[in-house]
Amino acid sequence: MSKKRRSLIPPGTDTILVSSCLVGEKCCYDGESRLDNTIQKFSRKYRIIAVCPEVLAGLGVPRITSEVAFGGDGSAVLNGRSKVLNSKGADITGVFIEGAEEALKIAKNNNVKYAIMKSNSPSCGVGWIYDGSFSGKLKRGDGVTVALLKGNGIEVFSDKDFSHNKRRGD
Repeated sequence: MSKKRRSLIPPGTDTILVSSCLVGEKCCYDGESRLDNTIQKFSRKYRIIAVCPEVLAGLGVPRITSEVAFGGDGSAVLNGRSKVLNSKGADITGVFIEGAEEALKIAKNNNVKYAIMKSNSPSCGVGWIYDGSFSGKLKRGDGVTVALLKGNGIEVFSDKDFSHNKRRGD
């Protein structure tokens, strides 16, 4: 008999912030979604508020890829010690911070305590993000939005925390 896995989201939770791409919105840099059926099922149990911080800040779909540069992570970006660059070298740090602030505002206005965000993203990555070399390599760290959410007391999980076949990378 298999043992039922305990949910990471505690009972009594009403609303969860979720990366829009995980619920099927085509908002990723490549114009696609990252639909996750496990995450999508959460909408049966919880009120889901889907956000894409990059789109909230006005970046289009599709858009040029971006990564946190100079060995930093989202916290370093928020503290002015690192930048977000797109693959053409343009500094788009301000846009990422604006998107993070918009996502936080939405979370606060809806009394959100938990979020499920897309792994590896420069905005939504939880624990791992791309390393800034645009070579597909990962480094430890959170994306800009995740760092801001965590810094404001919101517990953030990665989509991979709910996946049956956990792996590093997309």
